[in-house]
This record gives sequence, structure tokens and C-alpha cells, in this order.
Amino acid sequence: MNLPMREPLIFDYSAAGRGASAQWPERSASVPQLPAQLRRRQRPALPEASELDVVRHYTRLSQLNFSIDTHFYPLGSCTMKYNPKACNAAALLPELAGRHPLASARHSQGFLSCMYELQEMLKEVTGMQGVALSPMAGAHGEFAGVAMIRAYHRSRGDLARNEIIVPEAAHGTNPATATMCGCVVREIAVDADGDVDLDALRAAVGPRTAGIMLTNPSTLGVFERRIEEVARIVHQAGGLLYYDGANLNAILGKVRPGDMGFDVIHMNLHKTFSTPHGGGGPGAGAVGVGPRLLPFMPIPVVGRHGDGNGDSYRLLGEADLPQSIGRLTGFIGNAGVLLRAYVYMRMLGRAGMSRVGEYATLNSNYLLVRLQQAGFDAAYPQRRASHEFILTLKRLAADKGVTAMDVAKRLLDFGFHAPTTYFPLLVPECLLIEPTETESRETLDAFVAAMAEILREADHDVEMLKRAPHRMPVRRLDDVRAARELDLAWRPAER
Repeated sequence: MNLPMREPLIFDYSAAGRGASAQWPERSASVPQLPAQLRRRQRPALPEASELDVVRHYTRLSQLNFSIDTHFYPLGSCTMKYNPKACNAAALLPELAGRHPLASARHSQGFLSCMYELQEMLKEVTGMQGVALSPMAGAHGEFAGVAMIRAYHRSRGDLARNEIIVPEAAHGTNPATATMCGCVVREIAVDADGDVDLDALRAAVGPRTAGIMLTNPSTLGVFERRIEEVARIVHQAGGLLYYDGANLNAILGKVRPGDMGFDVIHMNLHKTFSTPHGGGGPGAGAVGVGPRLLPFMPIPVVGRHGDGNGDSYRLLGEADLPQSIGRLTGFIGNAGVLLRAYVYMRMLGRAGMSRVGEYATLNSNYLLVRLQQAGFDAAYPQRRASHEFILTLKRLAADKGVTAMDVAKRLLDFGFHAPTTYFPLLVPECLLIEPTETESRETLDAFVAAMAEILREADHDVEMLKRAPHRMPVRRLDDVRAARELDLAWRPAER
């Protein structure tokens, strides 16, 4: 197999005196000059390239990326589904995109009415009594949720409650969030079927219990069947329930966290409600609360005043919510993401919301069965999948020496982004796969065919799998060395 050539750097197109001067800003005599001692003594080592070379170079680089618009992206626990372009178009209308964040309420009634309706729709689909939109990401929403739990206990003078229970199948950021909020993490086990171990939970709760953080379905890809009993145990001990919204896509329109007994939830609007995400942003982690936590919501929250005929909207602040945990962002939140989520929910309507959960679960169970038929092992074969499921490649690793990472790297050669690998940690040689509701049966079948071919390759050419990928611009990296000796600087070749 021919080895791929190194992808050119922008410096490779550079030549002395070449450039795109038409794009330079105009010099102005009114701009103050830097003092002589602060000016460069030699030109910076920047590439000198034409406008055409720059455009072609970065366009080619963009075409090397895996993305939702170009590839199947079954990244478990991330809900990397297709994002309707109509949502982007509506959010970019000049009447919305042109609004300044410091504009007065009088000049922001259209935007504020959209945000108020978004709050109301999110309340309806989650079963919560209040929603705040300001958190900028899922982890930010987690922080807000645990901060509200702590504020609730402190308001009652219950200062000893600083323990957060986290099942080992919880989302990966939960322990970090609890620790950042000044809590002590108590991890409990799940049983052989993937459900929370109720005996372990009963042993963990007590007078120091502030709450429990979990998602349902869990990161094991199964629905917590005894969630009402979990809620009863925690509430009787004086704690509250926090719902991590990472897996809300699985139950959208079918069952609501508020009806399960949860007191607070964060929602990844950039996942469940279809806003582009990945690579660190953008995001929005709106939080919903039950009656216990209504006074503690982060501000601002959009409020409505009027009799239904002449309604007006404004941002509620400290005077309206004196027990609030305060401001988490400079303004109301990530307005572009919030608007996209609003348009998405309006497009779906109530019936469309139900179809999200139905088709996400259907696709997941179909893919699980097809992969089992191809010879792969499910981590929980006795359970139905939710919106995602786990394959364990421990048998393949033991028999052939082929690991989950080898399979993930080889999938890139077939044009598929890899699933989540080695998470959750309690499943050996783990692949966490989430197809989402937006993929067709033909795409799922093509993925199964690629996985089956990789399984056949493991029988006769293990070394080829160990060296994969073979068709990517970047081959297999030394991950440990890359982490410990990261070098991203370009240096000119020595003459």
C-alpha cells in the first residue's frame, strides 16, 4: 500500500515578496506609532503566499476533516447528529443576529420572546418548573446544577451535606464538577445488568448526602429501570437528584426527567436540540429545576409580563431572584446556539419531538443486532439498547491481539469516524456507539459491512490493523509521546 505524502504546510507555498496586499488594512496617519524600543528589528517569520494559494490550502485542509456533513459520526454519548441548515438560516436573520447584547429590553422584544418560548418548551419536554438558559456548555450546566443543590442545603442551614454520589456508569465530567463545587465524590457500583446497585446506594446515603448525579439512560447505553426507587432512597436521605442531559436524546418526547424524580437537569442544546458542535464549541447547557430549586436559578432568566394580548419580556435579575447562585455568563448565554435550538424545536413540534427518541432508539437497536450478527460482542447482551450501546472487544483482544483502538483507527480508512473508545472505563476494550436518529438504514448497513470486514482482517493480517489508518494524511501516532512532547511550532529548515 502506498504511503500518503505529508500534507503541505502554508510555509511550503511561501516565496519572498509574494503576498496578497489587496487584503492589507489601509494605513492611517492618525494611528499612533509604537515607540522605537517596542518595534521589531526584523520581519516576523510569517509565510508569504498568494491569496489563491492560501484559499486552496485551507480549503484542502477543511476537506480532510471528518464532519457530520461529510461522514457518519457514531461518537457515543455525544449525539453527533445532522443539524438542519434551516436552523442556521433563521438564527442568522439580521433582526436576530444583529441585536447587540447590551440592547435594551424595549429594543429586544422579538429576541426575548423567542428565549421565553424556548424556556417554556424546555420546561415541557423535561417536566421541570423553571429553566435558565445562561450556561454556555454541558459542563457549565453541571456546575450550575450542583451549585444550586449546595445553595439549597445552605439555605436550610444543612451545612454538613457536601457529598455527591456518582455511579460508576455516570457521565465522565460528573466527578470533576462535584469536586469543583466543593463537594466530596462517593462512587457507587452498578450491577451486572448495568443498573445502579441499590444496596450500594443505600449504604452510601446519609446525613452528609447532598445529592446524586446520573443520566438515564446511563453511559452504559441502558435505561435505569429502578429510577423511581433511586429517587425515593436519595430523597428520603435528604438529598437531591441531578440529571446529566448527555443522553436526553434517547427519551425525548417519551419520558421526562422531572417525572422520574429529578430536581435539576442540564440540557445539551448543542446535542439533543441539533446545533453544530464538536472541537470545543459552540455549546449551551441550559438548566431546568424542580420546585425546590426555583429560587436558586442562575440569572438572567427571561420573564413575561402582561395579560396575553400585550405581553412584554424582560430579563429577571438579582432583585427578582435574590437567592440566585448569580451570573454565570456576561449576558443571557450563547445566543446563536439558543436561537438554533428554538427554531429546531419549532420545526419539530410535539409529534416531531417524540420521533427523535423513537428513531434514535430504533437505529441503535438495529445497529446493535446487526453487529452482533456480524460476530461482535455486546457488553450487556441481555439488555435493549437505548440511543447508544457498547461493544466489548475483550475477546478479540485476547484471541488476536486486536484492540478497540486498532478497530477505531481502521474505521477511518473506510470513511467512518470512530466510535468513542475506552469509555466508560468499567467495560474492557470498549466501543460506545451512537448512530442518532438522522442516519439512514443504508448508512448503518455500510458501517456494519466495514466492521465485519475489519473482523475478517483480524483473522489474517493483524499487523495491518495495528498500523492503521493507511489512507489518512496522518498515520498512527505515538499518543504518549505526543502528549508529553507536544510540539506545534514551525521552524525554518537549516540552510
